[in-house]
Amino acid sequence: MRTDGVEYYFIDRMRFAELVAAGEMLEWDEHFGNLYGTRRAPVEAHPAAGDQTLLEIELHGARQVRAAMPQAYLVFLRPPSWAELTRRLGARGSEAPELVAERLARARLEMAAEDEFDAVIVNDDVERAAAELVGLLESACRPDGR
Repeated sequence: MRTDGVEYYFIDRMRFAELVAAGEMLEWDEHFGNLYGTRRAPVEAHPAAGDQTLLEIELHGARQVRAAMPQAYLVFLRPPSWAELTRRLGARGSEAPELVAERLARARLEMAAEDEFDAVIVNDDVERAAAELVGLLESACRPDGR
């Protein structure tokens, strides 16, 4: 269950379109009939306050962030293999086969674009992958400003 103001902020499609038109969305996309996005102002405020921002976004959103913020450090989270990704999606049992097929088609495109990212983490072990991500976050204050 998602809670408004915690995991997401829920707004109607008309308001979402207004935010996009006004340039207030840093990134956005439609996934399986739902609109998702990240508002620009909070993300831009974090570096000024000395904070880092971590976004969990899809390829389209990452490309939008890269265009808007070339200094952003993009990390691609990759499954250990295609077979494992297929197994994981099927094991959920929460989606119709057509939706699983759509997700796999999208995943194939995303995996083909991993070289657009600054780092790749293989999600073969959740604890190890999380530790690697934390390590990247901790080293974010690099001499190159990333």
